[in-house]
Amino acid sequence: MRVALLFIDGVGVGRKDPSVNPLARREHLLSRFGETSGSRLPENGQYHPVDTTFGVEGRPQSASNQTAILTGEPAPALIRRHVLGYPNAPLQGLLSERSLVKRLVTAGRSATFANTYPASYLDALKLPRRPSTSPPEFTFPPAALRRLKASASTLAFAAGQVPLRTLDDARGGEGLSHDITGQRALNRGLLLPQRTPEEAARIFWRVAEGMDFTFFEHYLADEAGHAQDFEAALSALDTFEHFARSVIATRPEDARILICSDHGNVEDLSTRSHTLNPVPVLYFGPPAPELEALATVADVGRTVLRWLAVE
Repeated sequence: MRVALLFIDGVGVGRKDPSVNPLARREHLLSRFGETSGSRLPENGQYHPVDTTFGVEGRPQSASNQTAILTGEPAPALIRRHVLGYPNAPLQGLLSERSLVKRLVTAGRSATFANTYPASYLDALKLPRRPSTSPPEFTFPPAALRRLKASASTLAFAAGQVPLRTLDDARGGEGLSHDITGQRALNRGLLLPQRTPEEAARIFWRVAEGMDFTFFEHYLADEAGHAQDFEAALSALDTFEHFARSVIATRPEDARILICSDHGNVEDLSTRSHTLNPVPVLYFGPPAPELEALATVADVGRTVLRWLAVE
């Protein structure tokens, strides 16, 4: 069985309060408000809330918890702190050594990242990428180059020497923009075809064809949470919802699907900060009673490794 992981940044299990929680205004897959509450999931899906704090003081953050997901290791507990934004040196070292992508590739498994990036961005960060025949989308001035940092996801795939996809792949239907539709790229002057979430789901499974592990990352919900922007939050969540439902509805029989987040945020727009809430892990595929043992976001990565027989 192959595994697909749809990751959405900054979505926790909050209160069913539509005045602060945009998920309470919809019946989304991610509209979860406790241990069991929320509408019934399609395709006999499972829902499991998991911890994001690892018992470490402070608010969970993206760099450390995404590292936990992408290594299967309790990253915040190992470095004794939460790290926001981009991985620091200790997290970079953990990703370099324990990336689940690296471990999969070393064991002879295949992995791919469905997201696409400007080739000039990947080159500036010296990350491995697929060929691109288009002219550079832009160049970075020296000051901007010094501020550039790689995300946990790109570092996880780079650790396994898996070439990242460029905007040429998105144009050719061999990769996805992070916003799913391509509208954000167009707004920034980058020429990408505009796609519906349903079209993006078809491309996702095309990318995943023949792959043991396929990863997709969406982070606009977290941006909307920090901005306390209800309209942007609903737009991001609605788009991801249509995409995820289409991915689930067209799931090949030999595939398992996991949907997860790294920490709470958008479920409580009364604050700009991340929350201490658990996050939902959703599963679609053959029966998987072992998921009842999920405790933290790191267990998502461990589960991927276990399912693909890599310990």
